[in-house]
Amino acid sequence: MLDQLLGLIQEHSQQAIVQNPEIPNSQNADVMHTLMGSITGGLQDQAQSGNIQGIMGLLSGKETGGGIMNNPIVASIAGNAVSAIMQKFGLSSSSAGGIVSSVLPGVLGGLINKTSNPSDGSLDFNSILGGLLGGGGATAASPAATASSGFDFNQIGYALADGKLDMNDVMSIGKSFMGGSSSTPATPNQPKEEGFDLGGMLGGLFGGK
Repeated sequence: MLDQLLGLIQEHSQQAIVQNPEIPNSQNADVMHTLMGSITGGLQDQAQSGNIQGIMGLLSGKETGGGIMNNPIVASIAGNAVSAIMQKFGLSSSSAGGIVSSVLPGVLGGLINKTSNPSDGSLDFNSILGGLLGGGGATAASPAATASSGFDFNQIGYALADGKLDMNDVMSIGKSFMGGSSSTPATPNQPKEEGFDLGGMLGGLFGGK
């Protein structure tokens, strides 16, 4: 995950960071890594606090309809990034905010496009969610973390991106995965959602523990 994320940050940082007179060239890479740390740290905090449905909604592009910066997860990441850049590099809040608002939408938009596209093998839901839930969000993706759970986030994420699931389904799945109660528990006769076996997936989750 980190290599792809850093590449997206570099791609979208030329004007806001590299050509920014307030940032010495010697600090360009440090600012980019600070922004990357805010993104990975923010996503990892959300995952480990149980907000699976929020991350799935963001990465599938289903919770960005009002503008990506209005997504609550993105807003939290942006706030942390602005604070970190101000603290580390001595920039004003307006300067740090300008950098974040210029770079973050393109970076996360690229991350969403890669993750929600089954034809793009560089990133997927399993690698990102597995890494975040396994504690590896700031180091490397960990598909083994997902495999050990017996849970296929790709199946859910791609179905969500294609409109075969809605966020209520994903919320139930997220609660079940994190050990909480679900308002729509799986039953053996639960119908499929447009070819997507939600009941079977939830049943497999409960039976696999």
